[in-house]
Parts: sequence; structure tokens; C-alpha cells
Amino acid sequence: MKRLSLITLVSLLLTILATASTKDTPDIRIARFLDGKSAAISYTYDDGYIEHLRCVAPEMEKNSFRGTFWVNGTTHEGNANNQKDSSRLSWAQAKELHLRGHEVSNHGWSHKNLKRISNEEIKIEIERNDSVIEANIGIRPTTYCYAYNAKDANIQAMASKGRVGTRTKQKGFGRKATREGMLDWVHEQIESGDWGVAMMHGIHYGYDAFTDVNVLWQHFTDVRYLSDLIWVGTFKDVAAYVTERDSVHLTIRQKRNKTIITPSLGLDSNLFTMPLTLEIPRSDKHSVTIKQDKKVLKPLILSNRILVNFNPFGGPVTIRY
Repeated sequence: MKRLSLITLVSLLLTILATASTKDTPDIRIARFLDGKSAAISYTYDDGYIEHLRCVAPEMEKNSFRGTFWVNGTTHEGNANNQKDSSRLSWAQAKELHLRGHEVSNHGWSHKNLKRISNEEIKIEIERNDSVIEANIGIRPTTYCYAYNAKDANIQAMASKGRVGTRTKQKGFGRKATREGMLDWVHEQIESGDWGVAMMHGIHYGYDAFTDVNVLWQHFTDVRYLSDLIWVGTFKDVAAYVTERDSVHLTIRQKRNKTIITPSLGLDSNLFTMPLTLEIPRSDKHSVTIKQDKKVLKPLILSNRILVNFNPFGGPVTIRY
């Protein structure tokens, strides 16, 4: 009886300690989007028109935005008769977009419908375009956009290898777009806490070009005024953040006047390079110091929470009050 009573007592004590530990652990979590934003938007442009560089990029940059531009190798290389489409970017112009902070990525070597060709042809469409983009721009694409948005489970599996994501959802904007309609779409992302991916092609000319291009320029201004709520990021950056966010595991320990958060993430750290944002309840104490791998992290202190970006592949994050 004495042995049974001792076991029962120890079990009860452990239960009390576990309950106290849970109660004392702050409600710390990964923010839904970078910097604690409520929603994310990626502006993507298909087919590599010159006006994407000359018109779109400057308007986006005025608002501190960066976009994703999907290109086809044959369009920029020229066809078998060495006739290049003069309405499309040269490789030097595509590289300029990259150097200005935009994403230039893979839309297939020759814009073929991948559902209508063999697996070997699919592989060529994908890999040849990866190689030519890397050779001319200096980076290997880590995202993919399906020509005609044509895909199935097999195609997605092939296109997703070695990537942070492929474009599987999109909202098209072009000749029928209105300022009000585009803004309604943005508010839908905010209300649902979602990631919206805009798809565009021609701007002044080309496929589905805007009837009034000022609709797009005004839209960028509208979104800039909502920057407290929306993260405008390239497709690559948002796709990486979302995957990391949904894959990371946090172990949280409370120790005297500090909290220790240990992240664990099983993804490829060479491919997934986005920081994640921690949301920490704000303490009544006046100061907080946050460190990871011996470096002081700079927090954003709001009225009810603290936001701080950290490396999900790094060591423990220590919060000291």
C-alpha cells in the first residue's frame, strides 16, 4: 500500500507541474504572414513582355513592391529561323528585372500545354527552361508557372521537384478589370487571412491587355495604403514562408525571467531561405531582449504584441524580459 501511495503522489505532483508549466508558457506562435500581416498578395506576370520591365516594374517599385515574371526560353532565344519576338524581353532585360529585386522564373521552355505531351517532353519543358534562365540571369528558378494553367497530380509532382512552390491558384486581371473589383479582391484576402495570387499578361498590348492601364496603377496605390495589413511579396518568398510556417515545430520553455523557443524545421535550408515572424504577447515589463545564435534580433513592439523575425533553421530564440 505504501508503494502504491508513493506512485500516486509522484504522478499527482508531475501533473501539477505540467499544468503549471503550460499555464506559465506565453501564447507564442508563428505569424500567419511575414511581419504579422493579415494577408499576402503576389503579383505575377506571364509571358515576359518588354513592357513588364518598362512599365510594370517602375510602377511597382514606386510603391516598394516586387513582382514575379514568368518567362519562356524560346520567346527570348528566338525560333528555329532566329526570329525573335520583339515584344518580349531580351535576356539582358530579364536579368535587369532580377537585379532590381523582382523574381524571374519558369513558365516552360516553349509554353506547351503539359497535359498534352509525354512525361519526357514535360521534363524537357521544365528543365531546359530552368537551365537557360540560370545561364542568362545567374539564378536557378525555384518556382514554376504552368502554361495555360494546365496541370494534374503527375505534372505537379514533376514540376515541384527542387522548388518552394508552383502556381496552382490565381486570379486573372486584364481587359475586364476595374479598380473597384481589384480592391474587392484585396479585401477578400484580408478578411479570409489568405494569400492572393494575381495573374496578368499584357498591359498595353498582348493577351488580355488592360482596357485602361490606369486601373492597375491606381490599384497599386490602393494596396500601398493597406500596407499595415498586406504583405506584397514575390511568389517565391510567400510560397517559401507559407511552407516553412506550416512545417516548423516550436518547443517553448519558461526559465525564470526568460523564454526559450527552439525551432525545428525539416525542409532544405538551401531552398527555403525566408525568415519567419514570431508573435509574442506583450509583457507589462518595460524592456525585452531577443537573441538567436548570439545575435540580437530587432523586435517590433506593438500595443498588444511583439513581432520579431528569426531563422527557423537556427538555434534557440531567447526572450529575456
